[in-house]
Parts: sequence; structure tokens; C-alpha cells
Amino acid sequence: MRKLVDDVRLIFKCCSLYYQEGIGQKEICELLGISRPTVSRMLNAGKELGIVKIKIHNPDNLVYGQLERDLEKKFKLQEVIIVPSSELIENKNLLNPEIGRAALKFMTRILRDRDYVGVSMGATLQSVARADFFIENKVACTFVPVMGGVGESRPDIHSNYLAQEFADRFGGKCVQLFAPALFSKRSLLEEFSREQMILKVTNLFSKLDVLIMGIGVSNSEHSTVLHTGYIDKNTLENFCDRGAVGDIILRYFDINGNHKPFDEFNERVGGIRLSALKRIPYRVGVAGGKHKIKAVAGAINGGYLTVLITDIDCAEGLLNFNAL
Repeated sequence: MRKLVDDVRLIFKCCSLYYQEGIGQKEICELLGISRPTVSRMLNAGKELGIVKIKIHNPDNLVYGQLERDLEKKFKLQEVIIVPSSELIENKNLLNPEIGRAALKFMTRILRDRDYVGVSMGATLQSVARADFFIENKVACTFVPVMGGVGESRPDIHSNYLAQEFADRFGGKCVQLFAPALFSKRSLLEEFSREQMILKVTNLFSKLDVLIMGIGVSNSEHSTVLHTGYIDKNTLENFCDRGAVGDIILRYFDINGNHKPFDEFNERVGGIRLSALKRIPYRVGVAGGKHKIKAVAGAINGGYLTVLITDIDCAEGLLNFNAL
């Protein structure tokens, strides 16, 4: 059994939902992905730890409980998890390790045997898959790459490669999607997508219980998509001029989450479509840093996320960001 009753951040959130917001235990189970007995134990633990007295106290100044709730309410997200600043990281090209650990910790809480878990691409997800976090209880999940990547540079951040890494960490299994990430013509993608070997994987997209993904930016300095050759600099600059703020699964969108201005490119991407993505119960976005604020806001506004795992820099920027 996972020792969720030792998770002070989760106990605080559970107590806050129940005592301050009047949300029932059944709804809390659904929001947090835990069982009803666990909710009951956490409410009792909240009293024993002194979290619940006359009012609910945040037990640790390093835990951003109230800010998490403020963002959840503002953006109508199922859950927000915040870790300390990424500005403290000396190598700015690396993901804040606290974000990686928080993402794996979240996954150990919600994943169940026989779940299907979608995995996107990118350096952020690679950092999550390799985060220094001990997974005590293995889960018999199937990890599914949700986009192609055959032939492009940096195979270590391809969806296939990362699905295997997650499967290894959690003791599950994975399937492989042998397809390009980007096709030269939409007609070629449509023809290719009808192949039986591809359908065996893409038919699993409708079964996904969880999708974990990074959130890319359209800024050329920080764009993994540009640096790995999926898109050229002129195209990216053109997208920026037209209002692009970021991408998920190689599909670009503006601050309102609107992807249509960029669909000539988006619809040539070999992977899960945004309409199918929105039907997945847990859509987990992982991103940190001030430079990700607009991209994360656009992803939220587009309805692409239900859960956000981020740092305090991005979180405070989102709370104060009004151009939504």
C-alpha cells in the first residue's frame, strides 16, 4: 500500500477541500485519485498533525498549499502541484529536479494496474522519467507513445524511448509507434495512419487513462522542437508573429489555446489529435520557469490540461497573468 497518509501536502489539500470548501469525500476521491478509506484516514491525520484546528493551517512555509488551491480555482484545474523555484538551478537547460520528483510522485498516487498511460516527447519528460525518486510499488500499466519520432535527431527524447523509460521505472510494459513525428503532406499522414501496424497503437489512444506531457514554448531560445529539427526557425518566427505561445505534442496554439491558425502544420503531426487528447481523464502538463508562463496559460485555456505540475516562478506568474 502506498504511504499516502505520510504525504503532508496531500493531507493539507484533502483537509482544505473537505473542511474549507465543503467538498464531499466521494468528490475528493475523484479529484485526487485516491480511495475513500484513504480520504478518511487523511482527514483524521489532519487533526492528529494539528493541521485542522479552528482553521486549516499550511504546515510548512515551503509547501504552496494555498497558491495551489488559488490556481485550481482560477483555471478550473483538477490539481496543481507547486515546487520551489527553478531559478535556483545552476544549469538552466535542466528541468528543476523537484518538478521531476513531484511528477513521479503524482503518478505513483494515481496510476492503477491495467491503466494506459500516454507519453509525449521532449527534454522535460526525459527529466521526469530519470528523476531521483524511489518508486516503491510497481504498477502494471501500459505506456503508449502518443506521437512518432522515427528518424529525427535526439532519439533519447522521442516518445517511443520515453515510454520505455517510464515502463522500466514503474515495472509496466510499453508499445512502440514506428512513425515520423511530422509528415510533409497531410495526405501522406492519412494514408500511413491506415496501416495495421500503426492502428494497433493509435487505437489505444481512446483507452488512455492518463497522458503526461511537456509544454513547449515558441521562443527560439528555449524551443526543443526547433533545436531538434522538427521545425525551422523561419516557420517558428512566423508562428510567433501570428500569436503562437507554445505547443503540446508538437501542436501549436495561441494564448487562448486556439490551434487553428497553425493547423497547416499541426495536422501533419503523426500522433494523437487534440480532440482525442481532451477525452483523456488525467491530462498532466509538466513545465517550470518564468519563460513558460504564456505557454502554460495557453495550454490551460485550450482545455488541454487537467493537472499542472510546475514551480513557484511559473505559478506566481500564472496567478498574476491577466492577458487570458
